[in-house]
Amino acid sequence: MSKGRVLIVEDNMDTYELVRFILEKDGYETFLAMNGRDGVNAASKQSPDLIIMDLSMPEMDGWTATRLIKENSQTSAIPLVALTAHALPGDRQRAMEAGCDDYIAKPMDLLDLLEIVNSWMQRGA
Repeated sequence: MSKGRVLIVEDNMDTYELVRFILEKDGYETFLAMNGRDGVNAASKQSPDLIIMDLSMPEMDGWTATRLIKENSQTSAIPLVALTAHALPGDRQRAMEAGCDDYIAKPMDLLDLLEIVNSWMQRGA
């Protein structure tokens, strides 16, 4: 039985595969959107339990996608975790102001990623 469904919005396949592997090994079901526009659509159509969002992507960046997801009453309650290379001072605050519920800087610590995902999933259970 799945621990929950996680939408991974990420344009880098290496990062996606690593995150997917870690989460699926821990019992999560995952699915991919490769840009912000597809992420917004997938969040609405697939109703994931959690979203992991890259912030720099083609088509529509993660900042915009996050705002649209959080402004939509159908998807606003889905926890959204930024996973980003934007790790300068102020980037965490900017991500939170865009609507992210949590923030992980790349390169990521895989145990931290899993701990954050598990924490958000337990809150929603």
